[in-house]
Amino acid sequence: MSGSEPGTGAESEPSDAPVIGITSYLEQAQTGVWDVRASFLPQVYLDAVTDAGGIAVVLPPQPVTAAAARRVLAGLDGLIIAGGADIDPARYGQEPHPRTGAPRGDRDEWEDALLHAAIETELPFLGICRGAQMLNVALGGSLHQHLPDVVGSEKYQPAPAEFGTETVQTEAGTAVADLLGDALDVHVYHHQALDRVAPGLRVSATTADGVIEAVELPGVPFGVAVQWHPEENAADRRLFAGLVEAARRHRTLKEQP
Repeated sequence: MSGSEPGTGAESEPSDAPVIGITSYLEQAQTGVWDVRASFLPQVYLDAVTDAGGIAVVLPPQPVTAAAARRVLAGLDGLIIAGGADIDPARYGQEPHPRTGAPRGDRDEWEDALLHAAIETELPFLGICRGAQMLNVALGGSLHQHLPDVVGSEKYQPAPAEFGTETVQTEAGTAVADLLGDALDVHVYHHQALDRVAPGLRVSATTADGVIEAVELPGVPFGVAVQWHPEENAADRRLFAGLVEAARRHRTLKEQP
């Protein structure tokens, strides 16, 4: 079963649109005569938020403290932890696998602080791919560093810049199942996956071979993380619509006297 119609939130008046922060990469980038380190985020993330009726704001890695993270989130109505590079395995007590990417400590620290602040303030958040892994690691879980060692194939990351397609089965009674139904086909591009699930997280979707594809944090208004790439499916904005609607409710509550 595949996607449905995009969320209808895009019909809201601009003044009613919640502001969604999206974490980004710091990468070497070329533009014109310049070759510099720059904040970078694929447009598909921005489109997914605006299609669902939100306003997208990019959040690049930067020096951070818990207070700074709370200050950033105070200006937002929702948060997306985007996909990207591998998390430093030292954060979950492992030595790096030969196929694990070089550590990106700036982004690890930034997103860890933002997630803890979002949970503390009950800011709605959505993790995507690396974002699901970051949520699990931030709360004390671990990762499979190279998924082909576990499942015996490269199907979850078939080739550079080539998405695979897998069917995920959702768990009844979860926020993911409420938003997406009992099963759907998704875009996958990950060579790592959740292993030991962090205390407090609930698994909400898996594949037929047991790979965890979604988790959520009960007890917060909206705390969902998926291992797949929903931003790649322009025909199905249900996850983003769910986040935007939760962000709108969060802002309404925050504005009440």
